[in-house]
Amino acid sequence: MLLNYLASIGRFTPEIILVVTMIGLLFVESTYGDNDKGSKKGFLYATAYAGLLLALVKLVASLGDAPGGIFTNALTIDPFSTLAKIIMVLGTAGSIYLSRRSEDIYGNLKGEFAIISVGVLIGGMLLASANNMLMLYIGIETLSILSYVLASLKKNDDRSSEAGLKYSLYGGISAGIMLFGLSHIFGVLGTIQFTGVITKLQTLDSMQIAILMPSFLMFFAGIGYKIACVPFHMWAPDVYEGSPLPVTTFFSIVPKIAGIAVLVRVTMTFFGGETSALQMTWVGTLSVIAALTMTVGNVSAIGQRSVKRMLAYSSISHAGMMMMGVVCLSELGVTSVLFYGITYLFMTLVAFFITSFVQDEYGNDHFERFNGLIFKHPLMAIFMIITMFSLAGIPPFSGFVAKFNIFNALIDKNFYVLAIIAGMNSVVALYYYMKIVRLMVFKPNESEEKIAGFGFSNQLIIAVFTVPVVLLGVFWENIVMVANGAKIFIQ
Repeated sequence: MLLNYLASIGRFTPEIILVVTMIGLLFVESTYGDNDKGSKKGFLYATAYAGLLLALVKLVASLGDAPGGIFTNALTIDPFSTLAKIIMVLGTAGSIYLSRRSEDIYGNLKGEFAIISVGVLIGGMLLASANNMLMLYIGIETLSILSYVLASLKKNDDRSSEAGLKYSLYGGISAGIMLFGLSHIFGVLGTIQFTGVITKLQTLDSMQIAILMPSFLMFFAGIGYKIACVPFHMWAPDVYEGSPLPVTTFFSIVPKIAGIAVLVRVTMTFFGGETSALQMTWVGTLSVIAALTMTVGNVSAIGQRSVKRMLAYSSISHAGMMMMGVVCLSELGVTSVLFYGITYLFMTLVAFFITSFVQDEYGNDHFERFNGLIFKHPLMAIFMIITMFSLAGIPPFSGFVAKFNIFNALIDKNFYVLAIIAGMNSVVALYYYMKIVRLMVFKPNESEEKIAGFGFSNQLIIAVFTVPVVLLGVFWENIVMVANGAKIFIQ
């Protein structure tokens, strides 16, 4: 019994490593918290990087350890959840590095950012591996409550306080709706285990199906809030703009990937079987929401003056694009979503890193601050151009391949209307992404002064993040094979 228990615990080594890392960071911060600079503060970041690296190594090593999935009553490990966790760990590491370099977070709060972001990451990893409704809810709340703190990290800044308040209000309402839906599902089915839900869904009569339809829609409210899809997107622009830029970077990756991961798991687990009225309702709802999310995100991004706010609306549209891969209910759709998540990770990091250092220099992130960037920092401008091209889906960059895979999955399932809507939205997105390119290349400098944040080390990190944006657009077959092997297994 004890050996079985230890073996079960050992399967979740990455999560345990991160919990130990968080405790270690709390100890280091309490000991050296007053030292904003120097080796003592560097020890805190070294602790965070070491923990994330160990978790990443363990996750990569475990990709082949569970080819058929490892199941417990609360959590499951399969290649899909493992790959989603790898994306989240990389996003967290990038955000923590940016927080150290950025001036948008107070010096005495940089340690708190590292601690809380690791906590949010743990919640996201629980969410990606959830095997019952209770663990899914615990994962969402762990991720959400700590995120509210991150949004209001600059407590002396009114915009940051407003961001935290809006985030918590919207989050509390959506969590309540979700919990109400989960209670209805438990009342009808009598189980919170995913395996039990699958079995019971196959034996429902028409009255029970009619009761469950609104219950699942309420359940979706909690997931939709995390990925900022319509109509749960209202918080995203204000929270993204009001939060410190490293926090915005973090929100764009970790909670969004965690939300997409659980949406894929729930959809494929509960509705991936035989056609039913409940399946048609779920898929039809997701299809409409995906189309609206892309359209609202892209159209709203056009008139923005802040690059950070524009990227917030852009992230909404990308969530809609990934949702289109979910509604396909196929392995090809799951593969396309995972590949999209990988490319989205690196594109987001490059865009926010460059925007952060521009904002630190000028005090804001308005489009005009990018005027003539190619004349002052040609390498950074080229990296930003590559990223904008990739986000817009222009070949030969990774964003094009990611969108192509989504289109391929849609057409394979004969979702031609959704494919046309996605294509039209890609054209709209091209306009506001090219706006930044035009300003960087064709507008004169506002000043001749160099941007201090573009030192050698920061440029090197941005270059490292840009390389996958290019290479994944050319040598994408191997990554697609990895994503294709990251299947969801049902017990």
